[in-house]
Amino acid sequence: MVYAGVEDAALFASSDGGTTWNEMPGLRTHKTAPEWAPGAGGMCLHTMVIDPSEPDRMYVAISSAGTFRTDDAGKSWRPINNGLKSNYIPDPDAYVGHCVHRIAMHPSRPNTLFMQKHWDVMRTDDGGENWREISGNLPTDFGFVIDINANEPDTVYVVPITSDSHHFVPDGKLRVYRSRTGGDDWEALTKGLPQENCYVNVLRDAMTVDTLDPSGIYFGTSGGQVYASADGGDSWNAIVRDLPAVLSVEVQTLK
Repeated sequence: MVYAGVEDAALFASSDGGTTWNEMPGLRTHKTAPEWAPGAGGMCLHTMVIDPSEPDRMYVAISSAGTFRTDDAGKSWRPINNGLKSNYIPDPDAYVGHCVHRIAMHPSRPNTLFMQKHWDVMRTDDGGENWREISGNLPTDFGFVIDINANEPDTVYVVPITSDSHHFVPDGKLRVYRSRTGGDDWEALTKGLPQENCYVNVLRDAMTVDTLDPSGIYFGTSGGQVYASADGGDSWNAIVRDLPAVLSVEVQTLK
């Protein structure tokens, strides 16, 4: 099965490799849908995460509605935004209306998800029933991307951005932040990354990891560079330069 999220917050599925598609109607017709509103980038269903232990369970993230879960293969959905707080909406603790930028899951721990929200980095350990903030000592908790090391389910990566009005890394320094404690504390990874006059962004789909050991980490920037780390983020090299703005990065491991 192949899934595609589209702008205006709909989800489509294909069972024939993409030749034909059908909308999964339970989401766009959800009773809270009239309360959804577009974020700065539109109202897009941008992230889909499937529980490998329960294939009928899927999580999706929508800007700017929040995170939703289905336990019956898309027939019905419910918001799972308890614990999210967004000071830029009329009701900061609203049931829906939060601008979630990205969610990530390690397949070995399907009940634990990590989230980069419009503001705040969040974590849930009960399948989205409750979220708690793990922004900790990050220089700013605004960003777009979040990912998890393939071999270390407690090792999480984010790229903080200055603010929602300044979409570039703080102080002109390109730094990936890594937590090896599931978000309890964060360290800046800078070796091989430009540390002056670098005013780029890293978008929600522009980071990925491979399944090697140690895990390789890759990300692309709005300035057209793609950086790779073969040692879990300890050091980085630019493997591509002078592209247009990089919107998405994927990696395939060849054996």
